Amino acid sequence: MPNAIWTGSISFGLVTVPVRMISATRSLDVRFHQLEDGTGSRIRYRRVSEQSGAEVPNDRIVKGFEVEPGRYVVVEADEIASLKPKATRQVEIEDFVDLADIDPVFFEQPYYLVPDKDNAKAYRLLADVMEELGKVAIGRFVLRSKEALVAIRPVDGVLVLETMRFADEVLAPDREAPLAEPASEPTEREKEMAKQLVSSLTAKFDPEKYHDEYREELLALIDKKASGEEIVAAPETEEPAKVLDLMAALEASLERAGAKQAKSGRAPAKAPARAAEPSKRAVPAKKASAKKASAKKVAPKRTRKSA
Repeated sequence: MPNAIWTGSISFGLVTVPVRMISATRSLDVRFHQLEDGTGSRIRYRRVSEQSGAEVPNDRIVKGFEVEPGRYVVVEADEIASLKPKATRQVEIEDFVDLADIDPVFFEQPYYLVPDKDNAKAYRLLADVMEELGKVAIGRFVLRSKEALVAIRPVDGVLVLETMRFADEVLAPDREAPLAEPASEPTEREKEMAKQLVSSLTAKFDPEKYHDEYREELLALIDKKASGEEIVAAPETEEPAKVLDLMAALEASLERAGAKQAKSGRAPAKAPARAAEPSKRAVPAKKASAKKASAKKVAPKRTRKSA
């Protein structure tokens, strides 16, 4: 059993559910150390003063907040300690909400809540009721001397706690990139083709299907080098910039999706028929025939060329 990051209880009303919190994920990032070329000696970093260049011991280091470029407000350790929330052993549920009401952008880090052996009945009661009602519990508790907003939801009979971002930590989507101008609105035909493409690529989510290919290739490279194999890097070729033709890209994507579906035995996706585009110079039939008739009656004038 993994070590518990936090132990405590969930409380709603007067009901208390003792739990232990363990990590629900793990980092598989490939991490490197910095070494001196030639000797293989580890590189270490030291805390040095910008002013003197001398190394500064830990007891001489204080915390400062930059209020403007080059100007800091020093905050003492005891001042910070006096403001820290009091550590508690309880997640107090404030509301039960629908999962669909929570934008995923608010979710941060998941953890499993494991029931206490002597109080499994209360745990099972909470998990079963939340699952039957389709509800998520919103509460808060103190983790590592910081108050955290959390969502608790049942997943296959296990309660999963997700730390959440507060509302003022989430930026508006158009803060840095303004929304598209009306002139760039897609046409109805482009929307129809995009819908067909999305439908043809729709599948049930299977997390085992997706792999971190970069990490796998990097670990394979490390294994080869560790075994003494000489590695020759392939030369990089820069692809020419592509001009985006949205309609052509949609048509080509639908064709490729259709071929893939036909290979798997599914009905291939078909692109909607291209609507006939009216000519900009089109003239009503009656007027056009009238112009033809008048053209026969009036002969073009000939001009004599001067010698």
